[in-house]
Amino acid sequence: MPTYERFPMPDAGEGLTEAEIVEWKIKVGDTVTVNQVILEVETAKSLVELPSPFAGVVTELIGAEGDLIDVGTIIMVVDTDPHGAAAPEINDDSASVPAPDAVGAENLTTQDTPLDESTAEELDASERAGNDGSAQAAELLAQPTQPATTAPATAQGGAALEDALSSKIEEPEESGSVLVGYGISHGSTKRRPRRTGAADSLTVNKPAGNEAVRTKPPVRKLARDLGIELNSVDPTGPGGLITREDVLAASAATSARALTTYEGDDSPWLASGTVTHDGRQTRVPVKSVRRRTAEAMVSSAFTAPHVTVFHTVDVTKTMRLVKALREDREFSDVRVTPLLIAAKALLLAVSRHPEINASWDDENQEIVYKHYVNLGIAAATPRGLIVPNIKNAHRLGLKGLAQGISDLTATARSGKTPAADMMDGTITITNVGVFGIDTGTPILNPGESAILAFGAIREQPWVHKGKIKKRWVTQLALSFDHRLVDGELGARTLADVAAVLEEPSRGLVWG
Repeated sequence: MPTYERFPMPDAGEGLTEAEIVEWKIKVGDTVTVNQVILEVETAKSLVELPSPFAGVVTELIGAEGDLIDVGTIIMVVDTDPHGAAAPEINDDSASVPAPDAVGAENLTTQDTPLDESTAEELDASERAGNDGSAQAAELLAQPTQPATTAPATAQGGAALEDALSSKIEEPEESGSVLVGYGISHGSTKRRPRRTGAADSLTVNKPAGNEAVRTKPPVRKLARDLGIELNSVDPTGPGGLITREDVLAASAATSARALTTYEGDDSPWLASGTVTHDGRQTRVPVKSVRRRTAEAMVSSAFTAPHVTVFHTVDVTKTMRLVKALREDREFSDVRVTPLLIAAKALLLAVSRHPEINASWDDENQEIVYKHYVNLGIAAATPRGLIVPNIKNAHRLGLKGLAQGISDLTATARSGKTPAADMMDGTITITNVGVFGIDTGTPILNPGESAILAFGAIREQPWVHKGKIKKRWVTQLALSFDHRLVDGELGARTLADVAAVLEEPSRGLVWG
């Protein structure tokens, strides 16, 4: 006798009420297994692959690609016993599955090892060389900055189902470690190899040809998160080793191609619209990231009284530091940019002025001061502007911060940012200089009290030691919520950011 199970649209992130169906991975009549990806949805925050919580035959799919589906709406019906072979004991409430709550929502895309642990595994002993004299200013800059003050789900069925599952999931870490309905990335339940030496940390993947792909577990994880096939990556490491930078470069190239398509006449956003009868307009429904961004910006602009202060600063020594770090073997596997130094300067300024790292609780009429810094990095993507944040950035050294920025922006551009990465930000930096813009008046990310705009760095005539010389110069702009940040506090915070960029060795004292 058929046994039907219904799968409702889950909450793919904290507080989300709907999601757009991007692509069904299955069709009616298909046989699915537990945790098999059945569809891809786009929320207001990210693209998410949803797995099946049941094993059986799909009898009904509700919702077409492009439809907005409310959380809790039934989207799939599965016959878990199509041949009547099993007679499992079923609870009274088993006919429906409640929508998952926000707990564990970050597992929608991956449940792999956190970034810090992966970073630690990636370092080879041969790379632990000291900085040269030209990068002494980075030695203390690189130190972390401290602010001042379930039960497992089971599939029904017999030995046949167990055999099917064992072919999909290899070497689970422990019984019941997978939460059905929250999704896992392919291979995330495999054990990480025990590290006994540098050679043991390498993973060799066999491509279709005879040549092997050599990489490390953290790099393999990063490639999987970014959707990059390791066989397509050109290795630059010793002995044909694929490094983290190789994967990030491949992801950036893919993102650039996607962005070119996005800006063309056949771009996804344009294709999703309706052309007017005279051909002069295309009307595109406002949904997902674009709608969420619009709502957040309107709410922020008309709730928090914005004030912006500006500062033009000579960053010639910062540019020299960036050059020195790029030549330092300790930083050979991460991308070093002026944004990295600006981010570190902002963290140092927050440590000196912790009152800037706060939020306004309108409901309770309180100012909430944060004793941690979740540093937001504004990222422009084909899907719109998103602001993922680096958790506990104040605890990271310079190299850890560099890895965090690189991974965060690459993941954002690939559209695979977990919802958890965009929650609980405390202060944000937006790099408008990457577009050649000198500065701007950025709007606060909702729930935060300040945002720093980092402008383009240009060679300009500048008075240096009483003489006009050619120097590297940039403009900074700091917007803040005037309800809880006074003009003096905002000005002093921006002045400290500028001071570190002008003379990075100040980090030796302030760090």
